[in-house]
Amino acid sequence: MANRYAYHPGNVAHSNAIEVADTMPLAAQSLGIELVPLEGATSCGAGIIRQANANLQVALNARTLAQAEAMGLDIITSCATTAATLHEDLTALRNDSKLMAKTNDILQRNCGLTLTGEVNVHHLLHVIVDELGIDKVEDAVKNTLEFSIAGYYGPNMQQEGACGNDDVFDPDYLEQVITAVGGKPIEWSSRTQSVGVPGIFSEEKTVMKQTAAVLADAKSEGAQLVVSACNLSHMLLDVYQGKAGKTTGQATKVPTIHLTELLAFAFGHHIDRMAQLRTRVLVIGD
Repeated sequence: MANRYAYHPGNVAHSNAIEVADTMPLAAQSLGIELVPLEGATSCGAGIIRQANANLQVALNARTLAQAEAMGLDIITSCATTAATLHEDLTALRNDSKLMAKTNDILQRNCGLTLTGEVNVHHLLHVIVDELGIDKVEDAVKNTLEFSIAGYYGPNMQQEGACGNDDVFDPDYLEQVITAVGGKPIEWSSRTQSVGVPGIFSEEKTVMKQTAAVLADAKSEGAQLVVSACNLSHMLLDVYQGKAGKTTGQATKVPTIHLTELLAFAFGHHIDRMAQLRTRVLVIGD
């Protein structure tokens, strides 16, 4: 089935972003996407493991990729960081036969799997636009989100081969989805800028400046709401926005949600959370 995928929830869906774990299955259900769990799949490493041990990260991600291959399925995720990191390691393996052979030896000895490299990795956003068609979203909408919405991609998946058929430098897939659920997408230059997630524990002040710059840009362009296609970046855009504002003196207070939440709310799921979001948009301010 074309709409059946091995589901990788990403790094944070089972920890500080359980709202993704709640809303991804419901959004997928409304879109006719079957999510098949990747049992025991590890974190993609988010590029952080790579800094300490590149071979370890490749081996861990090769295991996840090989799991999906064994299931005969491509991988889907709602996290831009996970999509990009898996894509980068898969590309490295495809392009380096020695690395592929070395990694397959590790896989065989440790878990009995072999990777051929035929599997592909997709972000939910790209599956929606490239595979399903934006009309699938329009048809599923039950509650419109009539806000001015800033769509945040982040930098990780904005690379050739990792962002579907979207434009690497000037993407518009997220804006298409926002329009489809009744929102007004804003134009803003920071939608693909990094908020510095890997540096949060070592360079916090710098990361707060990066986060504040992105949020302040969204607000200055009239955003009432930010929707993030990257679960990991969402942590900074949401949880740390108050601290980012205090650090820089910039206006940073704006409700920020995940793409899966936007879709699930629009499709009629979690009506109570939708009501809470409407209230947040109406009352939040600086």
